[in-house]
Amino acid sequence: MRHLGNILRVQVPIWLVTPFLGVVLVLGFGGGYFINSQFTTACPQSSEVCTGFANFWRAWDVASAHFVDPEAIDPQTMTDGAIAGMINSLGDQGHTRYLPAEAAAAERESLAGRFEGIGAFIDVRDGQPLIIAPIRNSPAEAAGLLADDLIMEVDGEDVRGVTVEELQSKVRGPKGTSVFLTIQRGEETLEVEVQRDEVQIPSVTWAMLPEDVALIELTQFSEPSSEDIEEALTGAQAAGATALILDLRNNPGGLVDELISIASEFLPENTTVLLEQNRDGEQNPYRTSGDGLATDLPMVVLVNGGSASSAEILAGALKEQDRATVIGTPTFGTATVLRRFELNDGAQILLGTTEWLTPNGKQVRGVGIEPDEIVTLPPQTIALSPEEAAELSALALQESEDAQLARAFEVVREEVAQQNNE
Repeated sequence: MRHLGNILRVQVPIWLVTPFLGVVLVLGFGGGYFINSQFTTACPQSSEVCTGFANFWRAWDVASAHFVDPEAIDPQTMTDGAIAGMINSLGDQGHTRYLPAEAAAAERESLAGRFEGIGAFIDVRDGQPLIIAPIRNSPAEAAGLLADDLIMEVDGEDVRGVTVEELQSKVRGPKGTSVFLTIQRGEETLEVEVQRDEVQIPSVTWAMLPEDVALIELTQFSEPSSEDIEEALTGAQAAGATALILDLRNNPGGLVDELISIASEFLPENTTVLLEQNRDGEQNPYRTSGDGLATDLPMVVLVNGGSASSAEILAGALKEQDRATVIGTPTFGTATVLRRFELNDGAQILLGTTEWLTPNGKQVRGVGIEPDEIVTLPPQTIALSPEEAAELSALALQESEDAQLARAFEVVREEVAQQNNE
């Protein structure tokens, strides 16, 4: 399966792995050159590039011979940092990335819907690490961490200026161990202990709201997600659902095959979901297939700045195909399709080799999807889960602090009423 980004923009950790020194840095990104290939010491680039690369080895020698703390001279760490820095220089922030072996294994665990750690989506923005959202029923949620909490220190170490991968390596760890986070929340500084555990990410949860509205929350596009969506829609319709709210807030993306399968539940067969464009400008459409379970129910989609990659694609397709009203705040703007290139000893590069456009051909990379209606939430406001929302009356739901869900509920009720009057 191909991969459209995942924590994940914010889910994938970087740990130390076996180095293969600077030769990797000069191999470039040529097509399938990396795949199942054996590396040699010859420089395959132009003489100008190869000559310039001598500065890398000069810097390596200088640092190794003269840095004041010889114990800090770790070839593995230096190599990992060099490779990660090169890949990050491409500017596909949070998406294209270098994964050492353990990080690659952890990424596969995340896509399978389970891993060991604190259970939070995290990011680094302008050098400042922060919590995007705690995962439902996770150690992070139990410890009281909230969306938009700024992470200042991890186990007493200042983490401002680290990469997402470095941050992940510091907070993720084996079940039963603890990590201490220094959190800035508004004007308040908090010391939070989080005991790591096995985290299972339910890709889909759902519940019935008042007036026969089904609220379905999709947290990522992992391997079981399309099956989970099918089960949710079947259950909702059996419960008498006459309208849908699809919550894609803080959904970091995932697998393109899952995306197309899920989109096929809401859009008619052979409907364009996205256009994949390569570096030469050639476009390939991805279309729905089969008979969807919910192609005609009134529908609202919720998004925010944490909605990325596959979540943006789905929201953009449903918006441009006039299938749903999109409510919330602009999405993240991750629009490259990742291809996995295998390196030595299990390390990988996830490289954006193509980018996706909306069905109408609009670029989203660096821009995001603009909702039909902008509704913001105050800082630190926790979005209601389907279970929590189901406990509220229609009036209480409309008056809740989750203004985005409240507005979605109002809009979808209006669409139902309009449909009934036609």
